[in-house]
Amino acid sequence: MGAKLVIVGGVAGGATAAARARRVSEDAEIVVFERGEYISFANCGLPYYIGNVIKRRDHLLLATPEQFKQRYSIDVRIFAEVVGINSKEKAVEIKNTITGEKYWESYDKLILSPGAEPIKPLLEGIELENIFHLRNVPDSDRIKKIVDERNPRCAVVVGGGFIGLEMAENLTERGVKTTIVEMLDQVMPSLDYEMAALIHEHLEAKNVELELENGVKSFSKVNNRILVSTQKGREIACDMVLLSVGIRPEITLAIQADLKIGPTGGISVDDTMRTSDPNIYAVGDAVEVRDVVTGFPTLTALAGPANKQARIAADNALGRKSIFTGTLGTSVVKVFDMVLASTGANEKFLKKHDIPYLVSYTHSGSHAGYYPGATNTSIKILFSPGTGKVLGSQIVGKKGVDKRIDVLATAIRAKMTVYDLQELELAYAPPYSSAKDPINICGFVAANILKGDMEIVHWDELEKLQKNGAILIDLRTKFELNRVGKIEGALHIYIDELRSRLSELDKQKTYIPFCGIGFRGYLGHRILVQNGFKSRNLSGGFSTYTMANKAQ
Repeated sequence: MGAKLVIVGGVAGGATAAARARRVSEDAEIVVFERGEYISFANCGLPYYIGNVIKRRDHLLLATPEQFKQRYSIDVRIFAEVVGINSKEKAVEIKNTITGEKYWESYDKLILSPGAEPIKPLLEGIELENIFHLRNVPDSDRIKKIVDERNPRCAVVVGGGFIGLEMAENLTERGVKTTIVEMLDQVMPSLDYEMAALIHEHLEAKNVELELENGVKSFSKVNNRILVSTQKGREIACDMVLLSVGIRPEITLAIQADLKIGPTGGISVDDTMRTSDPNIYAVGDAVEVRDVVTGFPTLTALAGPANKQARIAADNALGRKSIFTGTLGTSVVKVFDMVLASTGANEKFLKKHDIPYLVSYTHSGSHAGYYPGATNTSIKILFSPGTGKVLGSQIVGKKGVDKRIDVLATAIRAKMTVYDLQELELAYAPPYSSAKDPINICGFVAANILKGDMEIVHWDELEKLQKNGAILIDLRTKFELNRVGKIEGALHIYIDELRSRLSELDKQKTYIPFCGIGFRGYLGHRILVQNGFKSRNLSGGFSTYTMANKAQ
């Protein structure tokens, strides 16, 4: 018999580590302890099970203890909570969650995959019936039972992150009027404000009410309903509440074992996923890892990184050398008909850590405009002002968002620059893309900024520039102005008339040409500067400006 590997926790981290460990060593003794009933389930699918998109509950269950035993010869013990670690004796204490019985189990190497726990704020009434978290299969069973059997009329979702948005969509699709209460001024904190603003209008169009910049003060029961009282004095009566205010790493065992905890509050690990104890490894939502872009420590509660970390921890625990190089936090989420995705650093993170960066916005068709069904894809890219190295990106659209964010995630991993994005040869056919893919377009625009072919201003700088005397030139058609609106005080000169009307302009003033999405603004900028005028183009055009300001 080879080394004895004990794994604490299942799902993406623990179950993956166990299966990988068996593939690495047929001789190892592998024991997995899971405090719940399910060793491996699709927790990312839970909102869609509640929404009846996933019809069968058993489709969420990826593997049973019996299947692990039969296929991998792994000893999986459910309803077995690890409550203590004696690192000197190399043993863990287990409590049977049904009988209460306790016993000790030895190990040679230990992998911790305890996950993260939902943050449960200390609010009056939070223990009331029909106030839920969604973290596992039993949680989804309880919520689905309420929706199926009681036909609630309305619900409040507290928090506008991944789970909050997915639950708002699925409850709405089940006919439940839903309100999102969020303390920030935006949903989806991984996005920067103006990109999240693109989602706000879509949510409201789908009959989801947004209560932004407002937190919950208390819950109370009134006439068999829940009354949600907010910090700003609003009271919302509903039939159920879903709490999705965030998660924190589950580090109780790590603290008890005197393992080092990092500055973000996660278990500190090296690039082999080893903790401060050479015989203990840790993976998943509970660990602090390195951010690829900045090198700073970070927490990433995502299934993809957890799976990779699990494989690496299993390799190293059984004598192989594997390295986890860090995380980008790449993510994508569906919100009704829209898709939002991000990778790498966002602007808030770069500002916080005083990292120099430039920003560019582009709005491109998801595929060739002459082929039916093309939709707009909005891309924000952040890049180094020196080298043009890609630092991060956010994309909001309807079609092709996932493949574009994956290209950009790959580009960041490969340390590519915006110049490289111009050269990428991406698959093209009219139903899927354009000869110049949206990724190429964002590369062209960012490279133009770096080369000095285009000086830009952003949506949040416009008001101050106007007060200081800058003059906006709206290059769109009169039809566009009447259909989608205009910016107050802007001079209207259609792009095709600009050259013939240059005599009307003053070379002592600064002009800010703009159009719907930025391309005609760029053309206007080039015309102006090459004719001796001072000009700066509005990045992302009227589309970025109006969505960001509409949400304010």
